[in-house]
Amino acid sequence: MARPAKKERSMSLYEHIVKLESVEECCRFFDDLCAITELCAIEQRFDVAKMLHDGMVYTAILNKTGASSATVSRVNRVLNYGTGALGEIIERVAAEKAGETEEVSGEEPQREQE
Repeated sequence: MARPAKKERSMSLYEHIVKLESVEECCRFFDDLCAITELCAIEQRFDVAKMLHDGMVYTAILNKTGASSATVSRVNRVLNYGTGALGEIIERVAAEKAGETEEVSGEEPQREQE
């Protein structure tokens, strides 16, 4: 029996996601769209990705997240051999948070010299 053709990616979902205006709105959107188990799995994978990106070791990640070693391994493979988008957004948000911390403390952010 012939396999069905691979379904083309629906860009509509992603176009709507980038229009979300706040974390609260994003949470409500995904609460409506996904089952609790789906959200928990995605959130766990993202937590694992952040911990791996920060240099945590597998055993600490396993203990802290409850993720399986297969999940940690899969996420590690994505960070090392995927598109790079996951690592980029983790770094972007970390840099933004660091900038906010510097602004709150009254210190000006360090600028790169030209």
